[in-house]
Amino acid sequence: MSAGSVRTEICDRFGIEHPIIGFTPSEHVAAAISRAGGLGVLGCVRYNDAAELDRALHWMDDNTGGRPYGVDVVMPATLPTEGTPVDLGTLIPAGHREFVERTLTELGVPPLPAGSDAAGGSGVLGWLHSVARAHVDVALKHPIALIANALGSPPPDVLARAHDAGIPVAALAGTAAHAQRHVDAGVDVVVAQGYEAGGHTGEIATMVLLPEVVDAVGDRAPVLAAGGIGTGRQIAAALALGAVGVWMGSTWLTTSEYATGMPASATQAALLAAGSSDTVRSRVYSGKPARLLKTRWTQAWSAPDAPAPLPMPLQNLLVGAAHERISRSGDPDVVAMPVGQIVGRMNVVRPVADVMAELLGELDDTLDRLGGLR
Repeated sequence: MSAGSVRTEICDRFGIEHPIIGFTPSEHVAAAISRAGGLGVLGCVRYNDAAELDRALHWMDDNTGGRPYGVDVVMPATLPTEGTPVDLGTLIPAGHREFVERTLTELGVPPLPAGSDAAGGSGVLGWLHSVARAHVDVALKHPIALIANALGSPPPDVLARAHDAGIPVAALAGTAAHAQRHVDAGVDVVVAQGYEAGGHTGEIATMVLLPEVVDAVGDRAPVLAAGGIGTGRQIAAALALGAVGVWMGSTWLTTSEYATGMPASATQAALLAAGSSDTVRSRVYSGKPARLLKTRWTQAWSAPDAPAPLPMPLQNLLVGAAHERISRSGDPDVVAMPVGQIVGRMNVVRPVADVMAELLGELDDTLDRLGGLR
């Protein structure tokens, strides 16, 4: 079998060479994934300004070598107060603000420089339903190949707009019931994301979840596997369980392209030093359960005197500026970063092309070995 010779229906659907979908907050990484024959998917949540996202997508248009790419939005349910004169900030208790400020002081995180934007690049506003809609508006002006929603099925009108533009929609699912609701709503691609995954994730491990989702909806929509996938052997396992491809996010955080235009040095240092047990599933990042790197920041939120995290998007509004301060502090011990349990294998910084080549080579070797067992 020649290197990278595995093709599935997802390759034909998106016009890609390999059944690997790579999610990343970096346009440089996303473009590199697409150039390497996968489908790079740019996470939009960090873009508070629609014009900033538009510039990033124009850059992608010019730097993917004509290869397809997608976008990922975070479209939570609309808060009753959103879109009214009520300031969402007034819904955040003073005690929560005091805890955040006290914790940052105890962790030695300095304030932001005078005159800097408190929101910075942390995506504080990107968690709002209205801003996610603005992201969709911008994305549909570009030649995207996919819109994914990290929080399930988008609203019916967003689905309709995407389909009218000929753009398929993907949604992440943590249970078979979630997957069924997504397909019933018109979602085209289901991402079965197991407990091991970084970011927002459910309570069922990939090994159990994936065949359940495939059995539930695989005859109506292609299913991608996510969570705990960072090697060619794990891609082979996903294919064996019925997936037509994989959705990978954490692996790209320690690529050399990720450091381009991102405050990556402290984050990458922390990730490179972490083991597979050095993550925690918590609501402190956004208000919904998400797997994060375990650091002094996450540990502070599990202390007896810590307040309960607020619901989305209030929690991110609460900690957004704190995350910007943490990012600029350059201290690996306090970084606030979503990452999956596969972090234990992310031990060296390499270009995306090298990561892809290793994944594909190991995938081919694994399938050859399994074929020899017959």
